[in-house]
Amino acid sequence: MMKKPSLAVVGATGAVGTVMLEILSTRPDVWGEIRLIASARSAGKKLICRGEEITVVALSPEAFDGIDVAMFDVPDEISAQWAPIAASRGAVVVDNSGAFRMDADVPLVVPEVNPLEARNRPRGIIANPNCTTLSMIVALGALHEKFELKELVVSSYQAASGAGQAGIDILREQISAVAGSEAGTIAGDLRSLIKDNGPFPAPLALNVVPWAGSLKEDGYSSEELKVRNESRKILGLPNLKVAATCVRVPVITTHSLTVHAVFAQEPSRKAAQDILSNAAGVKLVDDPENYQFPTPADVVGTDPTWVGRVRKSIDDPMALDMFVCGDNLRKGAALNTAQIAELLALEFSK
Repeated sequence: MMKKPSLAVVGATGAVGTVMLEILSTRPDVWGEIRLIASARSAGKKLICRGEEITVVALSPEAFDGIDVAMFDVPDEISAQWAPIAASRGAVVVDNSGAFRMDADVPLVVPEVNPLEARNRPRGIIANPNCTTLSMIVALGALHEKFELKELVVSSYQAASGAGQAGIDILREQISAVAGSEAGTIAGDLRSLIKDNGPFPAPLALNVVPWAGSLKEDGYSSEELKVRNESRKILGLPNLKVAATCVRVPVITTHSLTVHAVFAQEPSRKAAQDILSNAAGVKLVDDPENYQFPTPADVVGTDPTWVGRVRKSIDDPMALDMFVCGDNLRKGAALNTAQIAELLALEFSK
């Protein structure tokens, strides 16, 4: 019997790292040793993974010795510094940050869409896409294979957890602050009750905020450009036209998007529904006559990309409109990273 490859989880004590340990405990057992790595202040903590208690070790070059695959769930600057070090110690890195996504020598992989790209990793690093992109790209990849995607117009409805634990905490604080009040949509009413916006530029409770990420060129946010650039790279469509507007909504977990997709081949609603209902990693819930369609409350804690409200565009026979939801902490982060790592485990076992 061939020895199972070893796995390191870097950032094991963080929000995504915690979900990662849950996922590893329920996914196929393809790993030998699992080593948990975090900052020096978290070293010594004991966490449970696959029913075993594992002691967290401090991030250091030596922590990667003997590791075959290292999954990074840490901020960009930590990945930028430590992923090349892990690769130099012999590990293949699967990085969940934005540090390497647009690096020409680093593949950006979604296993249901472009799994073969995982083999082309000259730097020993594979990047995991942004959670917003991941919330829609599995469904779009399946439709692109049949109809050839030409243009994409999306609006995202992004959960507070996309801004990390600080986003979750501040939304809960704001909900408590407005609970039982008669605050309406008048800015003065809401702002008098909410004193702290946390990581958001405006109150999120009882509100929507048309901004996610940091300011980039020409008024676009970093999240909007990630949707554009990452979709192009994953689908292998460098000239794909993409217009994205990212909006933060008062939801704890699960990103949603409205999608207007234009194709080279004319799609029908029925054909699109058939493709989506049979696509790996997609769950179609599309019965508007009975008000059956996905919402974040249905999707949170689940693995698939959920799709509903599939319609053929009234004014463009080449276009489809749909609503998409995906748990941004599972498929949008930890699950896709784990799936990439499992591709590598298969590679190591051959």
